[in-house]
Amino acid sequence: MLNYLAQRVLIMIPTLLVISLLVFLIIKLPPGDFLSNKMQELQSQGDRSALERMEFLRQQFGLDRPMIEQYAAWLGVWPHHGEFSGLLQGDWGWSFEFNRPVIDLIGQSMLLTAILNLAVAIFVYMVSFPIGVYSATRQYSWGDYGFTFLGYLGLATPSFLLALLLLYYANVWFGLSIGGMMDEQFIDSAWTWAKIKSVLSHLAIPVIVIGTSSTAGMIRRLRANLLDELQKQYVTTARAKGLPPMRLLIKYPIRMALNPFVSDIGNMIPQMVSGSVIVSVVMSLPTAGPMLLQALQSQDQYLAGSFLMFLALLTVIGMLVSDILLAILDPRIRLSGSATT
Repeated sequence: MLNYLAQRVLIMIPTLLVISLLVFLIIKLPPGDFLSNKMQELQSQGDRSALERMEFLRQQFGLDRPMIEQYAAWLGVWPHHGEFSGLLQGDWGWSFEFNRPVIDLIGQSMLLTAILNLAVAIFVYMVSFPIGVYSATRQYSWGDYGFTFLGYLGLATPSFLLALLLLYYANVWFGLSIGGMMDEQFIDSAWTWAKIKSVLSHLAIPVIVIGTSSTAGMIRRLRANLLDELQKQYVTTARAKGLPPMRLLIKYPIRMALNPFVSDIGNMIPQMVSGSVIVSVVMSLPTAGPMLLQALQSQDQYLAGSFLMFLALLTVIGMLVSDILLAILDPRIRLSGSATT
């Protein structure tokens, strides 16, 4: 098992390097950048002092160098004459639009994004697992039809519409504050137990809104996988030998049906972040989605690149967790380190 884990962790390093190259190329693909566009705007206005500052920032961060040197400097593996030391040294760069260090600007957004994603993942699996097992073991029952209908309804309902409805009724019926992930007095304060409780109390509606479509999809996949396993020959043989139904279900079919179910962990995290941008705007959530969209639109490359690398890191960690769970669930996976899942 240790060899298997070491192999998976070592694979993460070149994976993140390749992703960083792709992220950099995608950000640099549109013509120009934030400073170039700003310099053209200032030049048309005749603002010489601001124009000189923009040019100074271009030289300070190496944006006047060839692209390969910019990428190496962004990683932190190329000597740089400015103040930017690179990602590998823990320097995430400078946000030209907000005129602040990126790490100071997005630190809380990343933390709140991680908290929200973890809560949504827990919600999705806790809700979809029992419902999927119930629907598969009671195929074509009234309960199966009911959950199927709710699943299709969850997939078809626009997330922003569900967000608006839940925000309204949560405020009218339960008196919950509308929008945000904490009360206003905790926005810029240090983390205390009162702030943690405020965040937890605000998580319910965003978790339900963002997790509804993923939960519906998970239920359908688990139901289909479990139905396929229940029709296989080994299940028929086990029943013929008199194995109790519950023990048979837990020992064999569920473990096999969970493989695709568990492998979706890595894919679900970036999908939740990218798919929740509109929801975050509607619900005023200070997460990565809205700021990432703004950074991409303004071509603020260090801010956008930091967010995308953060999402890539979440994805790679999610894939590592899914690999570990698959190795535990499926005895057919060799843990010697030489085989793959």
